[in-house]
Amino acid sequence: MSKEKKKGSCLKTVLVVIVALVILGAIGSTMSKDDDKVKDVTAKKEETTPTEKEEPNSEEPETEEKTEFTLGETAEQKGIQITLLSATESSGNEYITPDEGNIFLLCEFDIANNSDKDINISSIACFEAYCDDYSINQDLIGLQAPEAEGKNQLDGSVAAGKKMNGVIAYQVPAGWSTMEINVSPDFWSNRDIKFVFNK
Repeated sequence: MSKEKKKGSCLKTVLVVIVALVILGAIGSTMSKDDDKVKDVTAKKEETTPTEKEEPNSEEPETEEKTEFTLGETAEQKGIQITLLSATESSGNEYITPDEGNIFLLCEFDIANNSDKDINISSIACFEAYCDDYSINQDLIGLQAPEAEGKNQLDGSVAAGKKMNGVIAYQVPAGWSTMEINVSPDFWSNRDIKFVFNK
């Protein structure tokens, strides 16, 4: 065999190998693209179809817990129900009168202890009041106004399953507009019950 024939057959072999590699590369590239398409379709199906673990959200959205109450409404916290029954204005009588330009505001509360432990109610520690956004303190003289006659003061212990009714008195300007009373029936809670009412 001559050198030229050997050279020609080697060249043919190299060309065949190169063509085979190019064809295999093209086939491999096409297959990997098809694989990617299959993976992409599978991923999209997984995104849109809920898995067995994920249950569709059939629950209704939670309603926000009410935090502000007004006259006649009952608020509840840890089994303790508090109702602001009334807010009565008083000018006092000939012996008991508010400061000039002021009136007494008598707020009557009903407290029901439906919890399983006794609670202590203090008109000083459990009640915080604001008149037109100004902090005010209770007025013990106002409890002697004729409109408060026969009413208890809001101080004392309430046994589990029992109730308390009483009045807390404030002295406010005669032209007051908005009253806010925050009640904290549980000393260990950092959340007050807020009663807001207008004149």
